[in-house]
Amino acid sequence: MPSKTPAPNGPVRLRDVAELAGVATGTVSNTINHPERVHPRTRKVVEDAIRTLGFVPNQQARVLTGAASSVIGLVVLDVESPFYMETAHALERAVRESDHVVMLCNSEGDLERESALLTMLAAQRVRGALLAPATPDPNSDRYVHLPGDLPVVLLDFDGGDQHCSVTVDNFSGGALAVRHLLELGHRRIAFLGGSPDLRQFAQRAAGARHAMTELGLDPDEHLTEISVSGIGIRDGQRAAELLLEAGTPDAIFCGNDMLAFGAYRALAGAGLSVPDDIALVGYDDIEFARDWVVPMTSIRQPIDELGQIAARLLLEHSAGDPAHTHRRVVLEPELVVRRSSDRRIDLRR
Repeated sequence: MPSKTPAPNGPVRLRDVAELAGVATGTVSNTINHPERVHPRTRKVVEDAIRTLGFVPNQQARVLTGAASSVIGLVVLDVESPFYMETAHALERAVRESDHVVMLCNSEGDLERESALLTMLAAQRVRGALLAPATPDPNSDRYVHLPGDLPVVLLDFDGGDQHCSVTVDNFSGGALAVRHLLELGHRRIAFLGGSPDLRQFAQRAAGARHAMTELGLDPDEHLTEISVSGIGIRDGQRAAELLLEAGTPDAIFCGNDMLAFGAYRALAGAGLSVPDDIALVGYDDIEFARDWVVPMTSIRQPIDELGQIAARLLLEHSAGDPAHTHRRVVLEPELVVRRSSDRRIDLRR
């Protein structure tokens, strides 16, 4: 019969729960860490006592008993990027039902900081980490041997056979954007991207060149490429200003939506109208794209699907099943046409 003894003043301890529930402290520990070992009727009594006392289990102590951590690390390149914030939200939704939480970390695209964060996450004994790699190298060898054998799923990066990974086909997305502009009759097109050291922008630019080659056009003649160090609105504005100093193209394809928003500001400042004077296409299709001053045509990344798959892969990978095999998932982007590239429509979808 559970004790009716009230909880003492101060932090609630494991033995306080055991006393109220009328069970041994080991039964309380098993209820928290290994509930399958406890009879359902006893488990309910213990859970009621936990709720009554407001007991909060020590996460580190739980892990030391062999229980899996409920914390998942997420390391992104830039916490100011709406793409990564929307990805983080999708991941959080995906793991919520399994009672996991996401710990967000920012590598700022720096490999040393990324390494330190992975070491910290391993030391915190998180269940695993979802990582958007900072390396410019397409090879994923550097992520094979991680501190504490930390389970990792790579995001927005093709991990090959050595890792679980989920990415969106950036080459295909770049080709989709430029094909759309070519079909509208544009022949002088500019690509504004972030640092060429970032794989995503290099792959999108390669896709843009491929689309031109498909149509029999020489990219060296018909495609102007400008790279800037950042990936935000001010960077896009600066890139477009540099472009306009050399001449005005028919259309601009930007490596992400934030760059496209900045390019729009520069074009408006130069007295140019979008899309009447110049067509503009972004990438990612973040939430603001459809509500921009001129609704923005963009390449949509399936962020919800990416988050769901990445979360599932990490939970499977970190479960310790020796039969687990790494999976490489490549998702397809989608062209979403709005007013910024086509003066014939004004769709806010």
